[in-house]
Amino acid sequence: MKPAAFAYHPMKTLAETTALLAELGDEGRILAGGQSLVPLMNFRLAQPSHVVDINGVTELAYIRRSGDRIAIGALARQAQVERSEDVRRDVPLLAEALTWVAHPPVRHRGTVVGSIAHADPAAELPSVALALDALITIASASGSRTVPAEEFFVGPFSTVIRAGELVTEVSFPVAPPNSGHAFAEFARRHGDFAIAGAAVTLTLDGGKVGTARIVLCGVGPIPLRARRAEETLRGAVPDESVVAAAADAAVDGLEPSADIHGGSAYRVKVAREQVHKAITTAVERARVAR
Repeated sequence: MKPAAFAYHPMKTLAETTALLAELGDEGRILAGGQSLVPLMNFRLAQPSHVVDINGVTELAYIRRSGDRIAIGALARQAQVERSEDVRRDVPLLAEALTWVAHPPVRHRGTVVGSIAHADPAAELPSVALALDALITIASASGSRTVPAEEFFVGPFSTVIRAGELVTEVSFPVAPPNSGHAFAEFARRHGDFAIAGAAVTLTLDGGKVGTARIVLCGVGPIPLRARRAEETLRGAVPDESVVAAAADAAVDGLEPSADIHGGSAYRVKVAREQVHKAITTAVERARVAR
């Protein structure tokens, strides 16, 4: 199929983009990488009246260190972020998760910010944003605001972005000392959306877990933070029994929707295995980091 008719607006600056979005209201859709929007339009699942192409807004094509955070602009391609030495060193969970996103040709056009803004609950990067307590900058003609990832996702493909706004940046904290990370997922084929996945980051203090954040993808309407699992780990020596208990806690009460790839109970089982694997790997890395 081909998309329904739409007006195309190539942009050159952020200022002209926000001005146009203010005029269009909820009739405009942002085109950056287009890896999600274009297929939706071709299948007519999305039929925007206006497509606002920001690929010419080069001021948003950046990866930069700002204090104790790494900021990713809206036009930084996933492949660019994946290869960045700064990201690999300072935000290793993001770099690792990107290797699970689709395939290299997709990552050469897709953007980190676009994936997070798209808010697909099965996608990797929204869960990473939540696991790392990312800060999301949203701009409009009237100014900008910053929203923590914890407050950004409100439902499947739904966020706090309002009509006339666009996400311009997502920033991630630099990994602290004595920390470990891991991203694990299971899919039918590498590059497919995850049946279930887990993003984990933690620190060790004297052999015990200090801080921990665990987020699941693919098993709920938004990325799901496993707070009970985090509490199970904090203050404990992360031996096999503790890791197993945390994995159990992460999926306790979980009731994901069934689909053609598996029933609800199957997704819960897969999710538990991914949490267990990710915690184990994160602990091993934290021990080496010390």
